[in-house]
Amino acid sequence: MKDFSVLEKKLNLFFKNKDLLVKAFCHRSFLNENKKLNLEHNERLEFLGDAVLELIVTEYLYKKYPEKSEGELTNWRAALVNSKMLSEIANNLGFNDFLLLSKGEQKEKGKSRIYILANTFEAFIGALYLDQGYKICKNFVEKNLIVRLPEIIKKGLFKDTKSRFQEEAQERVGITPTYKVLEEFGPDHAKHFIVGVFLKDELVATGEGSSKQEAELEAAKKALEIKNW
Repeated sequence: MKDFSVLEKKLNLFFKNKDLLVKAFCHRSFLNENKKLNLEHNERLEFLGDAVLELIVTEYLYKKYPEKSEGELTNWRAALVNSKMLSEIANNLGFNDFLLLSKGEQKEKGKSRIYILANTFEAFIGALYLDQGYKICKNFVEKNLIVRLPEIIKKGLFKDTKSRFQEEAQERVGITPTYKVLEEFGPDHAKHFIVGVFLKDELVATGEGSSKQEAELEAAKKALEIKNW
């Protein structure tokens, strides 16, 4: 078993209920190979943490930017809480070293690891909320995640790539892009989608995400790069 006290020291967060912390890092696959251990996977904590994270970010944006419209705030929030950003933050915090995964999952990198890290970050937020309350959670999220907001705004990372690709496609070739789900996999609580973006019959790019919307945005982003628009 991993020594989670190392992570606690690194984060300067010390859990009253150590089992909650371990549970946040326990992937379902780990339990399949370690049935004798009295552990639970992190999916329920992830469900809770997702809601807590969204509330913290939404509250911050609402109070900090009273002059901004709902649409702008929604785009900023989406840029903060998407899988790529959450996995990047989780990786920076050293979460990757504490993941409890099956031997097979340990070998998986790329997209699969991004989703696992993002889900673990949400599960950690859920565990922290249960163990130490909203205020500690809020401080943690502001210090480690919301601190990235100025960069997101400056670089325009919040912009909806679907809207940008549609504008470019209509202006340059007179075609409105269409999106089609090419594949979906995973259990109901953790679906992943592969979506293709088309200009008439031309498949320009594909994107993957934990929702159809996320996959469409990823496909549009790649399409912009491929077309050099």
